[in-house]
Amino acid sequence: MKYFSKKPKIILVPYPAQGHVTPMLMLAAVFHRRGFLPIFLTPNYIHRHISSQISSTDEILFVSMPDDLDDNMPRDFFTIETAMETTMPIHLKRVLSEHNYKESSDDSGVVCMVVDLLASSAIEVGKEFGVTVVGFWPAMFATYKLISTIPEMVQNNLISSDTGCPEEGSKRCVPSQPLLSAEELPWLIGTSSARIARFNFWKRTMARAKSLQCLLVNSFPEELPLQKPISKSSAAVFLVGPLSRHSNPAKTPTFWEEDCGCVQWLEKQRLNSVMYISFGSWVSPINESKVRSLAMALLALRKPFIWVLKSNWRDGLPFGFQQKIQSHGRLVSWAPQIEILKHKAVGCYLTHCGWNSIMEAIQCRKRLLCFPVAGDQFLNSGYVVKVWRIGLRLNGFGEKEVEEGVRKVMEDGEMKGRLMKLHERIMGEEANYRVNSNFTTFLNHIIINPPTKVEHFIL
Repeated sequence: MKYFSKKPKIILVPYPAQGHVTPMLMLAAVFHRRGFLPIFLTPNYIHRHISSQISSTDEILFVSMPDDLDDNMPRDFFTIETAMETTMPIHLKRVLSEHNYKESSDDSGVVCMVVDLLASSAIEVGKEFGVTVVGFWPAMFATYKLISTIPEMVQNNLISSDTGCPEEGSKRCVPSQPLLSAEELPWLIGTSSARIARFNFWKRTMARAKSLQCLLVNSFPEELPLQKPISKSSAAVFLVGPLSRHSNPAKTPTFWEEDCGCVQWLEKQRLNSVMYISFGSWVSPINESKVRSLAMALLALRKPFIWVLKSNWRDGLPFGFQQKIQSHGRLVSWAPQIEILKHKAVGCYLTHCGWNSIMEAIQCRKRLLCFPVAGDQFLNSGYVVKVWRIGLRLNGFGEKEVEEGVRKVMEDGEMKGRLMKLHERIMGEEANYRVNSNFTTFLNHIIINPPTKVEHFIL
């Protein structure tokens, strides 16, 4: 449907997963505050989940699109990829046609389209319609740099050009990154065929991204000391994160119902005594044996905890676990994470090291126990543990390892001091001013006074 607005429109195309939709919504809130009408595109199944949580006064126009997937079909990486490559472009063309048409001289068209790089087929649609396309990277800039160096890694015989797997004897693929083992590159997930498919996905994504003039990144300059200078093939990069600090959105919609009883339960716990545990929203994060090992460690530790574990991931729990933890633990399917992390009773956070979770932990000044599972989480964990030194990495869930890890992060005063300093650098007023300045420069650069050729810089 056509939508008349005097405000200039910005179409936002997120990758359809919670960890991507959330920061894109925060970005939409920033655009709204600066006088634009954000048009937010999601597949029908996501729109159904979040529509009841969206206020009509939020000034963001939500548009749903079919993905042609059966309601009972799992939304995993590969089914989503197929839908994004085949179905989404058709409906995106329709949306662009409707909203880029000006009913009158007072009606503003689409000034640009912001595309999550994982939804890269949208870049091709924007080019077809002559609409300026801006890339959005919701994760660490270091991860983008790592993936963008795939051609260099292949050329230097560090990884196979066919599979993306490290060549024999290659332990570290990018010298400027924290140490990654051979199995920790972002595309090395699942079976051999799945790894190859993911590797090809990233090669295609980065090839499409080469046409972009600008890239907005949900990160901050303080992550950059280990980065080598940006390559000549890159677009102008604007670091505008963490968006959780700078967008000030209303409550972010979630795909699942939150157990708000957690917050009331926290009110009864001692200061800095509770361990919060969550491994994200994407896929089953740890297998049954690890679920059992962690459950046994928590029983032995007898420390207050909140563990976010969906009901279909609980097969590994020992018999009677929920009854045994009634006096000191909460097991929930989904939780209001930012409210929990802000609470004074929470002392540390055991996390898979998804980027949003790390940003929220720093924002809420919580030290981290890291158990990365897949994708960019290993690199994120490397920065938490080795660069910023605001957490520790667990290699397993043995009782002794969990007990020692919790004790160290809870009691390490120097780690707490480093976290406080990092928080100020990222979340303080100077950082807020810098990010607002970056947004202003971006809008001048891409909308008010667009360049005639690609420029290369980082702000």
